[in-house]
Amino acid sequence: MSALAEAADITSLRSKAAGRTDGQQDTLKFAEAALADSKRDGLLLAVRARWVALAITAVTLSLINPNRDVVYYILMLGFFAVIGWAQLKVGKVGRSGPELFLIFCDLALLAFLSVVPNPWSNVHWPIGMQFRFDSFIYFFIFLATATLAYSWRTVLAIGMWTGALWAIAVGWAYLQPETHAALSERVREAIGADIRMFNILDPSSIGFGERFQQVIVFIVVAAILALAVRRSNALLISHAGLERERANLARYFSPNVVDELSGNDEPLAKVRTQDVAVLFADIVGFTAYADGRDPKDVIETLRQFHERMEREVFQHGGTLDKYLGDGLMATFGTPFVGDSDALNALRCARGMIASIAKLNSERSDRNEPPIQVSVGLHYGQVVLGDIGLNRLEFAVIGTTVNAASRLEALTREFGCAIVVSDALVQQAHAEPNHSSTDFAALVERPAQTIRGLERPVGIWTCANVAP
Repeated sequence: MSALAEAADITSLRSKAAGRTDGQQDTLKFAEAALADSKRDGLLLAVRARWVALAITAVTLSLINPNRDVVYYILMLGFFAVIGWAQLKVGKVGRSGPELFLIFCDLALLAFLSVVPNPWSNVHWPIGMQFRFDSFIYFFIFLATATLAYSWRTVLAIGMWTGALWAIAVGWAYLQPETHAALSERVREAIGADIRMFNILDPSSIGFGERFQQVIVFIVVAAILALAVRRSNALLISHAGLERERANLARYFSPNVVDELSGNDEPLAKVRTQDVAVLFADIVGFTAYADGRDPKDVIETLRQFHERMEREVFQHGGTLDKYLGDGLMATFGTPFVGDSDALNALRCARGMIASIAKLNSERSDRNEPPIQVSVGLHYGQVVLGDIGLNRLEFAVIGTTVNAASRLEALTREFGCAIVVSDALVQQAHAEPNHSSTDFAALVERPAQTIRGLERPVGIWTCANVAP
């Protein structure tokens, strides 16, 4: 973003976010990151554009003025290139004194070269002739490149600084002693009484009207570009908010679902009922495992567990509903019903067990104890939608959720890794793309009475015991 006012812009963002919701605080965080990325990328682009422009200018000067004295200006272009390199080194998000100083050096050096005659030239013209070379147009190059890297305040400041420096340069030229009075007098004699024509043709004339017009036009252009930059930065901050919302979605939903949700307005706001598959996974005996262990080791184990569980949920198109300490709840068929929700849930459960088996192999190599995971699955109708006032949470509730949780607890009784309701197995059989391998490890068990449900629930267990 800026050299003059990234800090002011970020401070403004912080003041606006103070006392607001956590979501708006998150937006601030994403906005600051977006501003930092924009500044780095924009400054690099601006410096590269400067170098290209300087190279083109050097070639153009050589073609327009194929004399030895042009070498002086080409060498000065090298100073501009070095200043650009220095800006790239000291540039940062926030107020930067060195960066502002280098910007001012750019403008001051250009003003100096535009007004002070070439010391290597053998031709000594009146000082007013310096303004006939239209060097002022090169200020527009610096103004244009500034829009790539700096804030709207800095762009506007460049316009004001240029106007002030140009006024000083014109004043300096005006105060210089007259050196070609005889030449001016001959022009006056040739022109006669036409003062306007004389002011145009007089080689010693500075042309205050033209210089004033240059400054006004430059400041107006700088103001317009500053407005454009401000609008661009506003869009950047807005985009940061959208990225925050997308990141929040990515915490719960698989990437393909995030893409679909991102293209809809308030897709979760409407409360509704639908059939989904619910999965609960838990570490067996985690309380005993954590007792007496180093808290860092306990947290690291949880991270390893949740990382693998989350990966399996998203790989199978599921939604991560919530973490439950040493367990988690996931749903399949939210926020939108799919054609393989039950099947995906079943495959996810098997993937979880396989993933934990690999993790235990790694833990064994590190002389760490294995962990045992249990999974419960059920399929049925749930109620889903946003709950909360300021901090909204996507919620899935109903007897199906409670039943899935209690099926997970039955794994201890049956000494197995997975307990699946008959409702989910039947639904998986009815879904396309299923195969015999999806059900090969399942063993049918007698129906179980589940607290909260009127009728016993038919269940299936995974034949292999969790590692």
